[in-house]
Amino acid sequence: MHPDDYLILEDDSGRVKLAGNMPSPSTYVTGVVVALHGKESSDGDFYVQSILEAGLSPQRPLHSGYNLKDNKYIVLVSGLMVGSGQSNPLQLQLLVDYLTGHSGDEQEQSLAAQIVRVIIAGDSVDIQRSLLSGQPLGLKDQARLTEPIKELDLALTQLAAAMPFDIMAGPNDPANFSLPQQPLHKCLFSGASTYNTFVSATNPHQFEVDGVCFLGTSGQNIHDLEKYSDAKEKLDFMERTLKWRHLAPTSPDTLGCYPFTDRDPFVIDDCPHVYFCGNQKKYASRLLKGSEGQVVRLVCIPRFCETGSAVVVNIRTLECHLLTLSTSSLVG
Repeated sequence: MHPDDYLILEDDSGRVKLAGNMPSPSTYVTGVVVALHGKESSDGDFYVQSILEAGLSPQRPLHSGYNLKDNKYIVLVSGLMVGSGQSNPLQLQLLVDYLTGHSGDEQEQSLAAQIVRVIIAGDSVDIQRSLLSGQPLGLKDQARLTEPIKELDLALTQLAAAMPFDIMAGPNDPANFSLPQQPLHKCLFSGASTYNTFVSATNPHQFEVDGVCFLGTSGQNIHDLEKYSDAKEKLDFMERTLKWRHLAPTSPDTLGCYPFTDRDPFVIDDCPHVYFCGNQKKYASRLLKGSEGQVVRLVCIPRFCETGSAVVVNIRTLECHLLTLSTSSLVG
């Protein structure tokens, strides 16, 4: 951000420069809807005396209609990037073995038995796009192109045999570029898709488990906010989107999205209990509390191919912790 940057208020009637009691321009991005109280200055600017954001949306009661006495866990993982140079097949297999209860001591297996769902938040596979030149591919190139998908399907088939999981599209996955990204086609996963526990989900993705509402993305919205605004950490960007009641305020200006004409699918009408963002450099979490009693667990999911880590969320208490798997001790 440049020190000379300033904010402009725009509506159907025109545009006006903002001055006065305003936060730093680096806090906002194009597309944010706010209410301003103030008056016109002698310079023709709008002198802001106070600013009002939408704030957190109304939230349904936690566990509404459910009586949770025992712990239940949701595992959030992203950035598997199967087929890339960063991906470690042994590390991925360790993750699958842990989630399915085939590794770890008795205590770890007991926790794994309480995992009720796994969410894979984008960037699951790395396809060699250099092969996609528009020319017919030879048999060897076809095998190189499909091998990462087959490897991923093998791991997901083991997972689907043990528990439900959702796989979301990400920026590097074989899916459409514009948000909302459509589900990855089931034909890519000939093994895993035969199970009814397999769910190919959109990005963004919203779902509910035992009265706990989850909302999350594969990271594009937060990465785009980082390009055009400042914050101390990624959780601040996530908090802003909730308070602005919009998942992707920079679309379609700087973030590609489908041109909807009659509705905006990114408006947050109901405040989630857990809001996650995939493909981040490191893990972070925060409990956000609203003025009307809303409580939201914010979670940044680290890229698994770089960190070997996933996030475990307790849906009874909304507490979460990091699960890290290492293969260093297994390599002689």
